Amino acid sequence: MRAVVAASPAATVTRVNPLRSLILAAAGNDAVKRLVATAPLSRDVVRRFVAGETTEDAVRVTRELSDAGLWVTLDHLGEDTTQREHAVAVVQAYLELLDRLHAEGLAERAEVSIKLSAVGQALDEALALENASRICAAAEQCGTTVTLDMEDHTTTDSTLRVLNELRRTWPSTGAVLQSYLRRTLADCRALASDGSRIRLCKGAYAEPPDVAFDNAHEVDLNYLRCANALLGGQGYPMFATHDPRLIDIIGERAHWYDRKQGSYEYQMLYGIRPDEQRRLAGLGETVRVYVPYGKDWYGYLMRRLAERPANTTFFLRSLVSTR
Repeated sequence: MRAVVAASPAATVTRVNPLRSLILAAAGNDAVKRLVATAPLSRDVVRRFVAGETTEDAVRVTRELSDAGLWVTLDHLGEDTTQREHAVAVVQAYLELLDRLHAEGLAERAEVSIKLSAVGQALDEALALENASRICAAAEQCGTTVTLDMEDHTTTDSTLRVLNELRRTWPSTGAVLQSYLRRTLADCRALASDGSRIRLCKGAYAEPPDVAFDNAHEVDLNYLRCANALLGGQGYPMFATHDPRLIDIIGERAHWYDRKQGSYEYQMLYGIRPDEQRRLAGLGETVRVYVPYGKDWYGYLMRRLAERPANTTFFLRSLVSTR
């Protein structure tokens, strides 16, 4: 049967919120970074979206979420590494985290997400592959898996090449595809093979219009096309979205494709819609929470605000308020 993309008949073409562009610009602004990092209440606000700065913080939050019936993927924050020593330090942080997850009996419910740019991709793709391989090997020993985060479009081909190499030894290695990129539907079709694990998200980087859709409605429609491709394939789809309408439609499409609960999952960010995370888990759905931790939280936070500019009001109010 031919897959049909579900969409509201009343849907209108909505341009991406202009605030998103401003937030993404702020992500690269040192003055704004200093303001956010030094504001008295910044860290209190950041804790809504970031588990903390240490391995201990990451393990603590993982246990809390696991006890609530949720699954976890952990991201040690940091990207765009330009020094080999920094890349090695990132690898060591992941190895320490995996050891702790195993020791605490949490590895079964928690995997790790890594950005290849954090482990040397900008320096040398072979270096990034070597470092990612060390993390994948450790994850296998601990009884869990690794997912490669996707970054801006200039790294997509490199990331997929590394994914292909890693899956030769660790076939459960996952990857992320972003529906705002025009190429993603073809990538979904190519990667929806037996044993693959693909996280589908909308995307959170500033991209040129020749490679990315420039309005929210097109991004959503492409998300649903990609969801159909993944659900119709042989792999394990992971749907990363907080959009209530998309969540409902994905549930309908999963039923249409005769997908049983546990043959796909929903993913949401730590600190965003926690009640919905628990509601879906209570219905028997697999729900995985993306939990970032570490000291390099600024760029991550800015992209989260850009994905959902309504969060900006909450954040800015907290920055200027007093106790």
